[in-house]
Amino acid sequence: MPLITTGKPFIRDLEQSGALGVYAPLEGGFEGRYQRRLRATGYENMSLSARGIGDIGAYLAGVHGVRPPHVGKKEIRTYFIPPIIDTRLATMPATAKGLVLWLIDGQVLSNQELAYLAQFPTLEPRVKIVIELGGDRQFRWVKLADIASS
Repeated sequence: MPLITTGKPFIRDLEQSGALGVYAPLEGGFEGRYQRRLRATGYENMSLSARGIGDIGAYLAGVHGVRPPHVGKKEIRTYFIPPIIDTRLATMPATAKGLVLWLIDGQVLSNQELAYLAQFPTLEPRVKIVIELGGDRQFRWVKLADIASS
């Protein structure tokens, strides 16, 4: 891989498929370069960890309840949080091409969750999804639909 990469094949594949699974070197640095390339082409970036998300559909696209830790003898309350993707899309500038949801620690997701995330860009075409699925010697990516089907 050349030292300076333009990221054009990555961006083209992301726009065509809508969701990609990436494998990056464990020493890091490559993810930030590709996120910077995406921002330079007009995409907004949102990074989340896949650990502890729970129901992905409700977390990303629906109103969901959150219970903070119960400390002592207080009553247990549920706070309802608006959908993360919808609120981010509503505040996005009109000049933006779309929103890229970059999930780290994607190896904890099941095949059913990966399949949902692979078809999520068809439900909301302004959203593209990139999931870090593990480490490799070089930065590479595959279509998420191919991973979810296998």
